[in-house]
Amino acid sequence: MKKIFKIVGITLVVLIVALIAAPFLFKSQLEDLLKRSINENINATVAWEDFDLTLFSSFPDAAVQVKNFSIVNKEPFAGDTLASGELLQLDMGVMQLFKTSSGNPIALDAIKLNRALINIKVDSLGNANYDIAKESDTPEQDTIADNSGSFKFDIQHYELNDSRINYLDESTKTYLRLSEVNHEGTGDFSAAVSNLDTKTEALASFNFDGVNYLNNNKIKLDALIEMNLPDQRYTFKENELLVNQLPLVFSGFVQINETNNELALAFETPSSDFKNFLAVIPEVYAKNLDGVTTTGNFTVNGKINGIVDETHIPQLDIQVKSNNASFKYPDLPKTVEDIVIDMQILNETGIVEDTYLRLGNLNLRIDQDVFNAKGRIDRLTTDPLIDLALKGRLNLANLEKAYPLELDQDLNGMLTVDMTANFDMESVDKEQYQNIKSSGTANLKDFKYVSPELPNPLNIAAANVKFNPGTITLENLTAQTGKTDLSAKGTIENLIPFLLSKQDLKGRFSVNSQTISLSDFSVIETETTTSAEAKTKTATSKQASIKIPSFLDAGIDFSAGKVLYDNITLSNVKGNITIKDETASLNNVQSDIFGGAIALQGNVSTKNATPTFGMDLNLKSVDISKSFEGLEMLQQFAPIAKALQGALNTTISLKGNLSDDLTPVLSSLGGNALAQLLTVKVDPEKMKLLNALDGKLDFINLQSIDLSNLKTQLSFNEGLVTVKPFDFNVKGINVGVSGTHSLENTINYVLNLKVPGTFFGSKIGSTLSSLSNTDLDKYTVDLPVNLSGSFTSPQVNVNMQQAVTSLTQQIVATQKGKLQQQGEDKIKDVLGGLLGGKKTAQDTSATVNKPKDSVVTKPTTTTVVKDVLGGLFGKKSKAADTTKTGNN
Repeated sequence: MKKIFKIVGITLVVLIVALIAAPFLFKSQLEDLLKRSINENINATVAWEDFDLTLFSSFPDAAVQVKNFSIVNKEPFAGDTLASGELLQLDMGVMQLFKTSSGNPIALDAIKLNRALINIKVDSLGNANYDIAKESDTPEQDTIADNSGSFKFDIQHYELNDSRINYLDESTKTYLRLSEVNHEGTGDFSAAVSNLDTKTEALASFNFDGVNYLNNNKIKLDALIEMNLPDQRYTFKENELLVNQLPLVFSGFVQINETNNELALAFETPSSDFKNFLAVIPEVYAKNLDGVTTTGNFTVNGKINGIVDETHIPQLDIQVKSNNASFKYPDLPKTVEDIVIDMQILNETGIVEDTYLRLGNLNLRIDQDVFNAKGRIDRLTTDPLIDLALKGRLNLANLEKAYPLELDQDLNGMLTVDMTANFDMESVDKEQYQNIKSSGTANLKDFKYVSPELPNPLNIAAANVKFNPGTITLENLTAQTGKTDLSAKGTIENLIPFLLSKQDLKGRFSVNSQTISLSDFSVIETETTTSAEAKTKTATSKQASIKIPSFLDAGIDFSAGKVLYDNITLSNVKGNITIKDETASLNNVQSDIFGGAIALQGNVSTKNATPTFGMDLNLKSVDISKSFEGLEMLQQFAPIAKALQGALNTTISLKGNLSDDLTPVLSSLGGNALAQLLTVKVDPEKMKLLNALDGKLDFINLQSIDLSNLKTQLSFNEGLVTVKPFDFNVKGINVGVSGTHSLENTINYVLNLKVPGTFFGSKIGSTLSSLSNTDLDKYTVDLPVNLSGSFTSPQVNVNMQQAVTSLTQQIVATQKGKLQQQGEDKIKDVLGGLLGGKKTAQDTSATVNKPKDSVVTKPTTTTVVKDVLGGLFGKKSKAADTTKTGNN
């Protein structure tokens, strides 16, 4: 007995040692074998992060695990990833490990693939990225072989877990996406004929030629398939397919031939309950069908027969029918009744262009409202040709009361339609509107439109549309949102293309309104910011943002009694707006504003993150004080206007950025302005700068200034306003102005006053004033005044000393000139006598009746010269002592 236990113990130890040692013994050989096999057979770059061999997780089999692998294409798909995954596991019998160096094939009996991405692509030329097998002259076998060994696929089981499969065929514009794929199959791939038992679950999305047919629809398939591997024929036996919640059963086979594939399939719903129709709709929209009561039937029957090759598809006959059906959700008050569906998809030739859809009848009723549609769509898969007739009346609010819709826009209003339309999608895409034939009418009443692009609901009281060949006429639209009322009519070029292919809505409209408030067209945008310190926390800020609708390509002639813009009211507004590409171009816009008139020409764009504008404005006879209160731009560009009363004309050309509510960002503006003041008075008390200036210049009363007809030019760039030099006259004083100020309120101006000398009489001293002996009005003095600081805290520097000095110098110069002239005259007389000029006759009258004791002193020549020179150089000559005689 002990011997038996000993033998068993030794055997277990040997097995455990073997299990532990085997990975070390065979791992490198298997990895080399796999690499050589790939290099010999696959034309792609294959890589993995880790290669492992284990005997524990798959015991009694051995398992090769390739972790974090990728297969990357070479030309013509260079760099594209064909496949990748977290784990590829190949299971094999333990004894297969001893074949690594024997040259015999290693039989694989199971394959597992976890969290994989399989990306299949066919380009427009028909090249497939999965065609990576190297060409070989030997017949195809079920092995991947090289010179020293091979892998043989004797698969009994395979799995694909939590994976994704993408299929894109650019030549046919087909896109299939399978996500959350879980698929497994069990069978004997080593047998010629065997049964494969499969189970599949996935979410499927399918697009064909830009049309979405499935969108994350849940698919579940349990199928037993007979595999005839020598003939490549696969026959459906027991199976059931669920598309969302719609059950279908299949029969038939798929035959893979050398040059084509052959299909002979039939499918149908196993029951005829109308609930099957609701089950087709994705569960997210149809919601829970528990408790839904239905009447009537719904059946789907289809046949797919024929071959598939480069020029053919199978013939199709798929019928969807329902008659006299109804349904009601338990939590909703309305019932959808009298449901009739007669629809068929046909292809009778096997040519893809000949596929068409026939809508024999589609009818439903909610309460007393009946809606009906009939039509046909030819060339379904290429260039659809649509022939459609709609007739009926629907209270749109009842749709949400009968069916669990989850829409951003609540449906409401009464829709009445009686129309036909005939068009092909190629004409729609190429904007060949003359090929779109339509006729009839559509009316909408009491409709409330809610959009993220509007802050208030748009209430459409009535909208009447007439369908004409090529165009659609908007006969009348009456609407209101917030304070804004609208009445419109016009023509629409492309309503059907706008609805079907997301083209911009094109048309020409005439709009009239009593009141338009631009705030009714602002939206609330939410910005989310993430903190670097705590990424899980977010802060949101909301701000009003006016956006020009991106879907409009229209011309609008408009007239409005008044337009409200911020705190500005424009009256009798008329003009034209062209809207395209989120840009509004204003043409010949005229309005009454601020007691005068304004004309506008320019554009506003909200296409980029920062709105921009360029505008030319012409204002005539506008009230300055009202303009200053209403226009922030005027407050910044011409702050002095705060103290002006009267009217002005101005032309302004500017461009720059706009804030979210479409007001100018002043620091971004560039342009120029020309202003003409009309009848204007100044009130210095309203502005600290003028008040301070008035206090410094005591000889000028600013309140009495008349600035009528004054013209000035401004330019502005990057927040700096430059005033071009100009001058004006204040009661005989010429004032020159130049300088700059910033939008941050700082000022740097120079005033140069040419002041008559009489204003400085008290400044120059009595002595000099008495010497001038002239009229000070004849003198003009430059008085410089420097303005700095800010408009709210101004600094006024009046250089009075410079003016007084200048006036004094002018008077002295004049006096010297006069004395010099007098001296020159005296010198001429003296020099004339010395050089023998004529002697003057003695004045005998001078001595007549003179007293005897009188002595007449005759000045000498030397004295005369000294007096003259003294006068010239500003020295006083001493008075002659008349009491002295001529005796020395």
